[in-house]
Amino acid sequence: MTTKVLPLLEPEAVAACCPPLSERPLTAEEAERTAVMFKALGDPVRLRLFSLVASHEGGEACVCDISDVGVSQPTVSHHLKKLREAGLLSSERRGTWVYYRVEPAVLAAMGQLLTRAAAV
Repeated sequence: MTTKVLPLLEPEAVAACCPPLSERPLTAEEAERTAVMFKALGDPVRLRLFSLVASHEGGEACVCDISDVGVSQPTVSHHLKKLREAGLLSSERRGTWVYYRVEPAVLAAMGQLLTRAAAV
């Protein structure tokens, strides 16, 4: 079986997100980009799926390993699609399965946003 490696896209919402909230008020554009990420995580099923992928061994998870979250498979697919559209996950098809990974820039951007600004 040959695997096609797809380039990871760095979504605009993540690539240049925002300074720490305690550093300065967000601009309207920064708030809009940040809200997209947090809105996607505002659903408990999506948050659980995001956590399952982020904590999975090897940094990626097959959809077959994360589908047991108490909702039907079509609903899981819907939520994974929303997480991808928000730039929180990337995916790669391998044969009949799709593998998901959390974009490293996402965790860095979210962590930076929620940390305290360094004292000057």
